Amino acid sequence: MTKENYNEDSIRSLDWKEHIRLRPGMYIGKMGNGSSQDDGIYILLKEVLDNSIDEFVMGNGKTIEVNIKNNKVDVVSKINTGAKYDSKVFKKSVGLNGVGAKAANALSSYFKIKSVRDKKCKLVEFSKGVIVNEEPIQENSSRRGTKVTFIADQELFGKYRYINEYVEKMMWNYCYLNPGLTIVFNGEKFYSENGLFDLLEQRIDAEILYPIVHLRAEDIEVAITHCKNQYSEQYYSFVNGQHTVQGGTHQGAFRQALVKTIRDFFGKNYDATDIRQSINAAISIKVIEPIFESQTKTKLGSTEMEPDGITVQTFIQDFLKKYLDNYLHKNSDTADAIEKKIKLAEFERKAMDGVKKLAKERAKKSSLHNKKLRDCRIHYNDHNKENRMNSTLFITEGDSASGSITKTRDIQTQAVFSLRGKPLNSHELTKKVVYENEEFNLLQAALNIEEGIDDLRYNKIVIATDADVDGMHIRLLLLTFFLQFFPELVKEGHVYILETPLFRVRNKSKTFYCYNEKERKVALEKIGKTAEITRFKGLGEISPNEFKHFIGPDMRLDPVILGKEDKIHDLLDYYMGKNTKDRQSFIIENLRIEDSIIDI
Repeated sequence: MTKENYNEDSIRSLDWKEHIRLRPGMYIGKMGNGSSQDDGIYILLKEVLDNSIDEFVMGNGKTIEVNIKNNKVDVVSKINTGAKYDSKVFKKSVGLNGVGAKAANALSSYFKIKSVRDKKCKLVEFSKGVIVNEEPIQENSSRRGTKVTFIADQELFGKYRYINEYVEKMMWNYCYLNPGLTIVFNGEKFYSENGLFDLLEQRIDAEILYPIVHLRAEDIEVAITHCKNQYSEQYYSFVNGQHTVQGGTHQGAFRQALVKTIRDFFGKNYDATDIRQSINAAISIKVIEPIFESQTKTKLGSTEMEPDGITVQTFIQDFLKKYLDNYLHKNSDTADAIEKKIKLAEFERKAMDGVKKLAKERAKKSSLHNKKLRDCRIHYNDHNKENRMNSTLFITEGDSASGSITKTRDIQTQAVFSLRGKPLNSHELTKKVVYENEEFNLLQAALNIEEGIDDLRYNKIVIATDADVDGMHIRLLLLTFFLQFFPELVKEGHVYILETPLFRVRNKSKTFYCYNEKERKVALEKIGKTAEITRFKGLGEISPNEFKHFIGPDMRLDPVILGKEDKIHDLLDYYMGKNTKDRQSFIIENLRIEDSIIDI
């Protein structure tokens, strides 16, 4: 287009609500159906909640009620009187820019806000960002507060659902970051007295080596410990109340500052990986005008605490140098436990060096002819790619199932890793097995997780096995591998099970794919006596043309979620350990013999 013929007709002008609905990804990251914790419906909930959290931060109230039923969300913040506006506090609040509430409004089929202040009430209702009802200000003697009700637009999000475990995790994070705040979600109370100390205490499911170190100062709070029988590093990082699940400059600065502080304390140049091995830590900082690398604020990009101020790196380094160093001097038992852990990690690492070298040589050699991985073009660690959140690795069993997925996948964002037979049961084995077992070593390399999950190549790791006894066993063996050596993949919501249909019910004009007996009965009622029923016994029986429906936009995924009470070691010991009487009883009690299918 030349300068001469460029005019106003070349530009389409959109108002804010039209633009948000046309490009929702710019505002909430991605849409999704609720199976992933970073799907848009949770971002909408977070954006509405952020405004209530700001009321708490400014001293306006201590209770928030959240109710979700049939996809209708109600958020009520109860406000006290007499709070004072604090400019500095406000600049570090979570819902500062106001874009989030606008996005929730525009992307909801129904959005209502009711506010009570000074015995007066104002109510406005919207649909897709457009006012459909506005009541005049009325007298109201109810308690001061704000109630927001919204229903995410099914036209945009499709058939979605809220997973309670994801919402509960969000509620807990708000409470950990705001001690003294009470959140009531669907009748259950969430409250934290001790902030990040409580977070680590509740999230850690292994035996800790020393009491949790909990340190606080203005604009920063950390909690630190190391665990037994853990190989990876686990971090929970936050900025201005936002859970930065992808870390960022503050998390990187914390990891470096921790290593430097420990080295300086012991006066020894210990290897950084030995210092951080098996660490569990949480860090929260408050920054004026933070810069995030995405609209959903999952990764911090700021290098300074405030414009023209101290750097994030220096701020965190100075804090740990003062507070952690002092703590270790006063608590020699903790210092001794840390040094003992470092030396053990060093011994294990050196013993593994030879094994790692051989494994890398073998992997390099086999990768030239490796047919296990059929890669995609866009990866989760391609931070500048718009579709990186959709990057998915399917782990399949057998050539036929791999073939069906490979032929129908989206080569931009979907990769396939083929297993040969059943994986090794890795329960209670050391990480040495990851390098000695060729399949595990290649899978680790494909995921790019040898040094942790910071550069994970796929956002979703989908276990795609048959729904029979062998398929279930393979699922358990893969989950054992991840939980034993890379539990953060599960904890951070990257691991899923692919749901595939058990039945196809069709006649000449209609076809229904049914994932359970209930759906089969509904399909039979719709089609009637002319129905032809096919029972899929394995993924390999489903033709590529059919398979494309099951890994496309309407793909059904079951996230692998650890409950609050679940302890990884206990789970693995129960399901994958020695054949105990308890497990035998569990299998017998839950064994289900499927009736044969009879045509109606």
